Amino acid sequence: MAADAAAPPGAAGGWADAYLAAAPAGDLFADAAPAMAPRWRTMLERLSAQAQGDPATLADHVGRQAIDLGMAFRLTGDEQERAWPLGPVPLLIGADEWAHIERGLAQRADLLERVITDIYSTQSLVMDGNLPASIVTGSAHYWRVMNGAPPPQGHQLHFYAADIGRGPAGEWRVLSDRVRTPVGVGYALENRLALSRATGDLLGAMNTRRLAPFFDELRRGLAADCARSDPRIGLLTPGRFNQSYAEQAHLARYLGLLLVEGEDLIVTDGQLFVRTIQGLKRIDGLWRWLDSRFLDPLAFDSKSRIGVPDLYDACARGGLMVSNWPGAGVIESRAFAAFLPQLARAVLGEELILPNIATWWCGQGKERAYVRERLDELVVGSAFDQTVAGLPDAHFAPGSALDKDQRAALLDAMARRPMDYVGQEVVKLSTTPAIVDGQLTPLPFTLRVFVARDALGQWRVMPGAFARLAGHGDIRAALMGRGDMSADMCVIDSQPVPPDTLLGSGGAPAIRRVGGMLPAKAADNLFWLGRYIERTEMTLRLIRAIVGGSIEADIGPSLASPTMARLVGQLALWGAIPGSRGAVGPLCAIALGDAQQSGSVRTLMGRVANIGEGLRDRLASDVWRLVRLPLPRFDGAVTETLLDATSRMIERISALSGLAAENMARTDAWRFHDMGRRMERAINGCRLVSLFGGDGASADDLTVLLDLQDSQISYRTRYLTGPALPPVRDLVALEPHNPRAIVYQAARLAEHIAALPTLRADGMPEEPLRRADALVARLAPLTGDMLTMADIADVESRLLGLSDAIGQRYFLQVRKTETMDLLS
Repeated sequence: MAADAAAPPGAAGGWADAYLAAAPAGDLFADAAPAMAPRWRTMLERLSAQAQGDPATLADHVGRQAIDLGMAFRLTGDEQERAWPLGPVPLLIGADEWAHIERGLAQRADLLERVITDIYSTQSLVMDGNLPASIVTGSAHYWRVMNGAPPPQGHQLHFYAADIGRGPAGEWRVLSDRVRTPVGVGYALENRLALSRATGDLLGAMNTRRLAPFFDELRRGLAADCARSDPRIGLLTPGRFNQSYAEQAHLARYLGLLLVEGEDLIVTDGQLFVRTIQGLKRIDGLWRWLDSRFLDPLAFDSKSRIGVPDLYDACARGGLMVSNWPGAGVIESRAFAAFLPQLARAVLGEELILPNIATWWCGQGKERAYVRERLDELVVGSAFDQTVAGLPDAHFAPGSALDKDQRAALLDAMARRPMDYVGQEVVKLSTTPAIVDGQLTPLPFTLRVFVARDALGQWRVMPGAFARLAGHGDIRAALMGRGDMSADMCVIDSQPVPPDTLLGSGGAPAIRRVGGMLPAKAADNLFWLGRYIERTEMTLRLIRAIVGGSIEADIGPSLASPTMARLVGQLALWGAIPGSRGAVGPLCAIALGDAQQSGSVRTLMGRVANIGEGLRDRLASDVWRLVRLPLPRFDGAVTETLLDATSRMIERISALSGLAAENMARTDAWRFHDMGRRMERAINGCRLVSLFGGDGASADDLTVLLDLQDSQISYRTRYLTGPALPPVRDLVALEPHNPRAIVYQAARLAEHIAALPTLRADGMPEEPLRRADALVARLAPLTGDMLTMADIADVESRLLGLSDAIGQRYFLQVRKTETMDLLS
């Protein structure tokens, strides 16, 4: 966009002038270079016009886009995810200023790579006096076992992040280095996606550099260090309860990586494999989001329950690429920052292009005295990011914030173990425009910037960043780590940016028509996701039948009828209500919304959400949005509100079914999801036929059975008389074309299982297929007038046995046969 691009009518002045009138010195917009100031003004004018002058409207619009994308996070101790706090005003940085940051970060990544390599090999930096040995050995992230275990291709680092801050005078400083887990890169990508969707062509019109080429380089760089030309790479996650699991799942989906947890993996003969429904498949590389401590309980921390036994063996043999290499986190300590300037001179023969915040390690006498004398001017922190005496509630504290007793306690602790402490300068950060409480407000910010190796081993810096803004006022560099808000950061070019995608310069890959591997745990989750969705729907249908919600029957059962008692009793049997006595309205309200009941709709939907959370790399955002919607409001004392809430929930379940039917590719993943629904529907069908289709069934019983099985219309189109036992039984249990019938579910289960991969080389059917075929054969010769309750009981028993057989064969239980495919 040209600097003098026309603003929308009525938008001139507006937000920009009002903000500039109150912006502090050093603000990113107020002190923008002459080439960038018009870009800021035009951007704010466009946003103001879009929101019709109301900042709160813009914030709400961007927030909705973040929710639609499924963006979420957890704070420590949270059970539920929180909505992602994305600010709608991006930070703008010009290409020339960004080039300086790029050079500084590439230099720093190269320095850290060389220092880590030296620590775990010759240790010449320690022997030559450039680095105290205690700086290395004092770190909890130094792992002696990694000495003499070099990574493939010699790369300790494939991915590096740095928190950087801008001072009021416009200078950039590195606040901290991060190599253990690259938290934030996925959120940076999602921030860009959400902002792009919310603002139309704004970012493109401003010549904003695209992020996709960076992620293409990252993916190619990981693949280049693997042993095979077409490697299989996994993103190793701690699991869905990790604070940034949503970010990890999004990255795995975006980059085409296999999202795996420790229990998905196994090491055999020094090679890493993932457990899949096809047996064991080799993994060539891992992008790990686990700290080294948790990677292998046999080599690192024996208390770890989320790692992979013998993973170190796979690393040491040189056949596994791991990003970043275990032990790389040794350079993250605050103490290390005190020595990086002299290490740059010793290792690179250069000064740091981007300096650190000034740091003094108290393990040295002169530096210790400096910190003690200037305690009120510095921030005191744990040298190795561990809890230390004198800093009981955090790993750092401003000296000026300590009272007399706290100060004395800290100085005493520093005298006894000075090597555990560092002093760091207090840095005031510049601000950027943000919307807070409906007003455009300057907030201090930091950027987390990401650097990755490309296929040639060269460093590439992402032309964007994860921006963190603090809404509580001024923040100090050493205290950063919890921003109150996030924002996109855009690098602005003077020329239009080409439309890059993840295809990169290598062009399109070879065409494939396979769905990829399905890990055993993912298959398990998909199967039970289907079962819980179906269980929820049937519970809702029971509630609707009780409150008189049938729209097909002329009249429902009376409140005092045996049919009503059986309906309420079934809710109790399924754990939706505590007992079968009481008024039906309050009982149905409990069945719908009581989280204390194991079988209530609220509890079942919670289980759907929990399982779905473990499948975020495989579920569309529309599915996730439907799953996370709250229950509709209702009043247990008003039947109409109960009926309305129940019907709306059934519609929601139908929407989930429609998404699966129309949007899921017919891969093994879809088969397991559909198998779960078919299994649950068949088992429930058996129980409902036993309950309402027995030999003494009344007209009310049969009407309710047809309603629960959604077969009223089918029955009426075939039979002119009211419900009769043999035809009702035939329709709901044995009609092969009725998608609600038991036999229909059995046939679909057999088809799915027959299409799944087999581990047998002799062509003989595996146990699940044998059981499924036998079930179909058991039902095939029967008709409604032949069907007995003994037949129904036998079919239900067979279904339960089939479910167990599916679990034993395909899921993460101990298997009788587990094969390895060393080449595929």
